Amino acid sequence: MSLIPDENVRGGSLFKDISADDEDWQPTVIESLCMNCYKNGTTRLLLTKIPFFKEIIVSSFSCDHCSWANTEIQSAGRIQDQGICYTLQIKSKQDLNREVVKADSATTRIPELEFEIPPFTQKGSLSTIEGLLDRAVAGLEQEQPVRRATDPEVAEKIEEFIQKLKKLKDVEREFTLVIEDPSGNSFVENPQAPQKDEALTVTRFKRSIEQDKMLGIRADDDDSVQEEGAADDLEGMMGEVMVFKTNCPECNASTSTNMKLVQIPHFKEVVIMATSCDSCGHRTNEVKSGGGTEELGTRITLHITSSSDMTRDLLKSETCSVLIPELEFELGMAAVGGKFTTVEGMLTDIKELTVSKNPFMCGDSHSKEQMKKMTEFAEKLDKIIAGEMAVHLVLDDPVGNSYLQNVHVPDPDPQITMEKYTRTFEQNEELGLNDMKVEGYQEESLTELAFD
Repeated sequence: MSLIPDENVRGGSLFKDISADDEDWQPTVIESLCMNCYKNGTTRLLLTKIPFFKEIIVSSFSCDHCSWANTEIQSAGRIQDQGICYTLQIKSKQDLNREVVKADSATTRIPELEFEIPPFTQKGSLSTIEGLLDRAVAGLEQEQPVRRATDPEVAEKIEEFIQKLKKLKDVEREFTLVIEDPSGNSFVENPQAPQKDEALTVTRFKRSIEQDKMLGIRADDDDSVQEEGAADDLEGMMGEVMVFKTNCPECNASTSTNMKLVQIPHFKEVVIMATSCDSCGHRTNEVKSGGGTEELGTRITLHITSSSDMTRDLLKSETCSVLIPELEFELGMAAVGGKFTTVEGMLTDIKELTVSKNPFMCGDSHSKEQMKKMTEFAEKLDKIIAGEMAVHLVLDDPVGNSYLQNVHVPDPDPQITMEKYTRTFEQNEELGLNDMKVEGYQEESLTELAFD
């Protein structure tokens, strides 16, 4: 018997959005062994989608013989290109209600208690901060009866630590929660959205060789440094459309990606990649710089005064942050990837990302206060697009690979301010530049070739 629902019956997609109106979409029920009493119990599997977390498999087990039950989630989506780390300063009990998606590959830490939950020691979960603390307490309490009988001293120390964990829920003093996930599939809610959450820091990082092995995307005996492919001759590729096979990021069906090198006037070459899936209709496009990392970062500020500014071409690299100071809004790097669009297109993407596709603005997760805040934010964006509201749009790119069209070229544009700045150590660390060796690289490579 197949455990996977028939795609033809489900309308061509294994994973569907949760909906109370879809009566045909039922979980798959199978008989499975209970690991508590070793009799047969029942497992229910539900394949569904959660925005910002791709596809997931929700499984629930229950045993009628011993009443043991267990629930967990597993990510069915692809491993992201970069890992992600959330650092949250918990200052009040309200912060404990933040929703959290914790993948099984994530490491959870509370530095103040020197407490850490290593990866793959817990199953993935969709919970809250309070739920994560309760789960940690339950895990420590599980073996306490045995410890009290075999090693009372250790049991007493663990009991003291359990009380410290329980006391965190009273939030008598501020503490830090860190969730680091090399797969990039974990998520922590920002209740201040679309405004920046001052208590939450989100950073993305390049996985190490050991992390790739841990996730199973690199062989255990493969210690080679894998570098992103680059064209040997960019000029020869100019104007040529290259096609290569790939898998759809939504349904994982086989599809094709078109890639073309384009020269942006008064800027540099960029690589445009577009993917269209015939199976599920998903379409995506991404832009990457054809050049290297600039010596200085770039901060471009556009003073939007009318609807005519909406037609300006805009290139946002994947390392670029977008800010609108008047709305106290900040969109972090890699949130929408690299894009070559217009100012109107960028604002529209921001509206869709923060309002239309926000999972906490629909169903049981949303509150009236949050919905009101989001609606007001969407209305302000509509006014900016219509030219009824003057604001500043800031593109802050530490790599210097973002661009905004100057309509007065070759003369300076009075509405655009461009600032060059030196990257901080933290920015270089996040971009992986501190450990990058560039001195003597060519000489060493030639020496190796000479002795091969």
